[in-house]
Amino acid sequence: MVPPTADDANTVKREPIHLPLAEFLESTPPNQIIGVPDLAEAGYSSLYGTKVDQIRTPELQLHCTNESCNGPRFFRFVGDDAPRLLTDYSFFYLTYRCSNCQQNQKTFSLAAKVNARQQAAGSGYKFGELPTFGPPTPARLIKLIGPDRDEFLKGRRCENQGLGVGAFIYYRRVVENQKNRIIGEVIKVAERLGADATAISELNAAVSETQFSKALAMVKTAIPQSLLINGHNPLALLHSALSEGVHDRSDEECLELASSVRIVLSELSERLAQALKDEAELTKALSTLLNRERG
Repeated sequence: MVPPTADDANTVKREPIHLPLAEFLESTPPNQIIGVPDLAEAGYSSLYGTKVDQIRTPELQLHCTNESCNGPRFFRFVGDDAPRLLTDYSFFYLTYRCSNCQQNQKTFSLAAKVNARQQAAGSGYKFGELPTFGPPTPARLIKLIGPDRDEFLKGRRCENQGLGVGAFIYYRRVVENQKNRIIGEVIKVAERLGADATAISELNAAVSETQFSKALAMVKTAIPQSLLINGHNPLALLHSALSEGVHDRSDEECLELASSVRIVLSELSERLAQALKDEAELTKALSTLLNRERG
């Protein structure tokens, strides 16, 4: 069995994509055939005892979740011999290890072939990777959605694999389930910033409202200015996106909507955390100065 070809009905119908090998491994989601101009290099295989075309193993820059890293780090190939490449697809794994902590690893499940012997160009197909493809979900977003973490990550996996309807449904379920938790965090910020009683009352009424769309519609004007995203109410943006039905939309349209929901939700979580942090720092600074005056 070989990966699906560009003519296969199961593949995404688009023009062939050509990417450098490092970019293909770092940032391409699974289930796509990618043309790779720098796929192969000449090497000596101790396994075969001869010169072969083998896949290059460039240094990669990936996110490392180890506590000592917690950010982008360089990863290097682990192994003695790089896999051999032929003019037909070869199937293999590539494992990389973080050069900083020397602990976290990333393993790719791949198929690849060269266009011709002793040439660098070829094609690659990514079946998957472990940990799974995609940028890490911010810790603040995970904290905001709380009990629905697993549901959200299912949606993230759907989004990474181009499954728009699935991603949208999971994200909508998460926001609906955690509506009160999200608005509750907005109320904390509003109270810390001294919002007027009318705004606080509208936010509390939204928490009591059981119908999701009505609840989000009720807080269109009550959200603090510091939580606005480019002047727009993020809850209103979420309400607009999540009110869309999926039955009359293509998977590509659902994927775009799902991605937008995730991005807005992530930005809202950052702004909520920052607003509370700023207020806490201001309170501490005022306390320090007031205590010095009294002393």
